[in-house]
Amino acid sequence: MLASAIRDLKALEPRCYEGRVTALEGLRIEAAGPAQALRLGASVRFVDEAGPRGELVGFEGDRAILLACDPLDGLGPGAPVLFTSGLDTVRPSDQWLGRVIDAFAEPLDGKGPLRSGWKPRQVRAIAPNAQMRARVDQKMALGVKAVDVFAPCARGQRLGVFAGSGVGKSTIMSMLARGAEADVIVIGLIGERGREVREFIEDTLGPEGLQKSVIVTATSDEAAPRRRRAAWLTLAVAEHFRDEGKQVICFLDSVTRFAMAQREIGLAAGEPPTTRGYTPSVFAELPKLLERAGPGLTVADGEPQGHITGLFTVLVDGDDHNEPVADAVRAILDGHITLSRHIAERGRFPAVDVLKSISRLQTLLQGPREKAVASKARKLIALYSNMEELVRIGAYVKGADAEVDEAVRLWPLIEAFLQQDVHQVTTPDDAIAALEAILTPPAPVAATPTGRRAVK
Repeated sequence: MLASAIRDLKALEPRCYEGRVTALEGLRIEAAGPAQALRLGASVRFVDEAGPRGELVGFEGDRAILLACDPLDGLGPGAPVLFTSGLDTVRPSDQWLGRVIDAFAEPLDGKGPLRSGWKPRQVRAIAPNAQMRARVDQKMALGVKAVDVFAPCARGQRLGVFAGSGVGKSTIMSMLARGAEADVIVIGLIGERGREVREFIEDTLGPEGLQKSVIVTATSDEAAPRRRRAAWLTLAVAEHFRDEGKQVICFLDSVTRFAMAQREIGLAAGEPPTTRGYTPSVFAELPKLLERAGPGLTVADGEPQGHITGLFTVLVDGDDHNEPVADAVRAILDGHITLSRHIAERGRFPAVDVLKSISRLQTLLQGPREKAVASKARKLIALYSNMEELVRIGAYVKGADAEVDEAVRLWPLIEAFLQQDVHQVTTPDDAIAALEAILTPPAPVAATPTGRRAVK
């Protein structure tokens, strides 16, 4: 009982200071309060301790600029504002497995209260020192053939899934969640459709997958501070299980929605808009968020080392893969999986564009045989891609180029190999063997003295 009492005492809110609302303008709220309470990122409550939440996002002279996380209907000038003096923390627990929570770690699944752990953890934490982290060199199966062969992933690696709207980001994420090898799965659904949460739980994870998963969600209709905090909370929960020595996969769908939330907050705080309206803080916050995933600290005593393997989706604005957020995220991550609308339109799913997908650890993770198979297949795909229009209109003459002839002959088989049912899970070894069988030329046939043909 004493340990429980100590834990409850530590969970008590720090001192609170009271201020007053001085102005309301759109999403922006100005408030005055004691100087010792005005800290960037501080959490606030409007009216009373059970009132709507808000966040301090900037200053205008000696006044605080706040953004509300909850509806503020009825709020007016002079309304009380309660500032907390402590850091924004959360206390994840193993009891969170199998639960669906919101940006403030409150349950959304109707399964009762959420039991918190004893150790507080900062929601907006700093990534570990890069020099103290373990090396990333252990291959990890993801269960999707096109990814395991052409963009292999390691434990602790961070991969991005880049695609326009409606091309299949959520679908391939569900395939990766089902097929990836992990002790714990932490999923952040940031700014997405409300219906996707239930579909993801029931259709993708199922009861077995949900038992080892924690889902953090903030749908598109929620305020920008909630959407941003949900992304931070997703990484905080993953860090909890990583520090326990677990192999964690962290899905974040999507980084673009996080960037949009940060842009909304930055504009309300008075930041100048830059490229496509994104504020400078967006490009400062992206690496801080994404670098939190990755390998854990090096452990000298031989204890199990936990890693966070990060899989982040990026909604490419207008199918422009060089738009600001996509370009910035691609430069931060350790590889990217590109989904093509052109491939999706012709009915091949997952619509992975092999030529535009890459893992920066491929040479480290694949042996000579695997490299040779992947390299030859990539070359044949590139050859067919270059000649595809000529082949379709009948302008290419068979025999003009032996390599192109081989690419044209093998293309239907390679295309069939890249096709994969959403519920199918494969291993990297099986995928390499299947592709190698496609690329291996048939044995030559010679005639016997009796006139019959025999295989040499």
